[in-house]
Amino acid sequence: MFETNKGDELMCGRFTLAAEQHQIIETFKIEKVNYIHSPRYNIAPTQNIAGVILNDGRRTLDSFYWGLLPTWAKTRKLAYSTFNARSETLQSKPAFRSIFTKKRMIIIADGFYEWSHEGKEKQPYRFKVKSTEVFGFAGLYDRWQSPEGEEIQSCTIITTEPNQLTAKVHNRMPVILSEDAMNLWLDPSIEDKEILQGLLKAYDPEDMYVYPVTKSVGNVRNNLSNLIEEIPLNSK
Repeated sequence: MFETNKGDELMCGRFTLAAEQHQIIETFKIEKVNYIHSPRYNIAPTQNIAGVILNDGRRTLDSFYWGLLPTWAKTRKLAYSTFNARSETLQSKPAFRSIFTKKRMIIIADGFYEWSHEGKEKQPYRFKVKSTEVFGFAGLYDRWQSPEGEEIQSCTIITTEPNQLTAKVHNRMPVILSEDAMNLWLDPSIEDKEILQGLLKAYDPEDMYVYPVTKSVGNVRNNLSNLIEEIPLNSK
C-alpha cells in the first residue's frame, strides 16, 4: 500500500484546520483572540496560520507567517527553508537556537497531509488524532521587521522521527503535543533545555489514524472541504 517518501528531509509541509473557532478556543483554553479563524483545508508554507502564544500571562490566539524569519534575516526568502525545524538540531541551528527557550508556541491543526510514492504516482494521505478534534504542533516563533518597516510574526513547525504509523509514508513527522506537554511547552518559566527537548518526540501511533485523500490537495490553490474526505485509492 505505502512506499515511504524518503526524499524530503523535512515535514510537515501541508496541514488542515477545518475546525470552528469556538472549538479552538475551548480546546486550547484561549483567553485573548487576535486572529479570526475560518476553516482551512490546504494550508501551505508562506501562508498565515493560527497559533497560540503566552502573551502577558494569557494564552493568545494570533496570526503567524509560516516560515520563520529570524530578527537578523535580510529578506523573506529565508522562510522557504525554515518552515520546519528538526528537533535534533534546534540547539545548533542559528535560526532556532536563540529562540528555543524564549519563543515557544503551539501551531493549531486538525490534520496533516503527506504523500506516498505508489508506483509512478504520488498519493496524498491525511493524518488525524483520534482523541481530539484539534491538536497542537510544537513550534517556535520570532518577530521580524522588513526593510520597509513592516513587523511580521513568523513561525516554524518542529519535526521529529516518525512513529510506526507515519513511518509508512514518510521519514519525519511534526511534533504533536499532548495537553500536559503543551502546558510545559508554553510555560515561560521552563528554560531547561533537557526538559524541553524531551517533549519533542513522536506522538503515540495508537491515538492516530490515516486515510487517502484526493490528489487535488497537491495544488495549493485548492481549498475546498472535499480535500479532507476519504477516497478509494483508485480515485483521483
